[in-house]
Amino acid sequence: MKITMYTGTIIEESLLDSRILNEFKINAVKISNSEKPEERWHLYEVEATIDQIRMLTTQLKPTGWYTHFWQDDDIIVIFPGRKFRIHHSDKATWSEAISYGQSIGIPTKQLDFRIKEI
Repeated sequence: MKITMYTGTIIEESLLDSRILNEFKINAVKISNSEKPEERWHLYEVEATIDQIRMLTTQLKPTGWYTHFWQDDDIIVIFPGRKFRIHHSDKATWSEAISYGQSIGIPTKQLDFRIKEI
């Protein structure tokens, strides 16, 4: 049986324990260009199974963070303790995930669920 793999970006600073990154196949790493160290993010493009994605619901810091993974048009959005499945091509499926993200302090402009590499 073939295992479906999803692509996603994990921001190291969003994690309670960054050692969880060892569980993923890392394809690329990027460090944001902020001059201030506290605003600098370490972004990891990873491949993940459904089980690995599900594991992240307990590994994200409680407010202000999310991650998402995609495989074709299927997107899985992970918040601390919460998961949503949406379709990139159907913005109507995004509303519940966006509302939840806003409720935990994520700016609307960051809830864009991009499906491209870093």
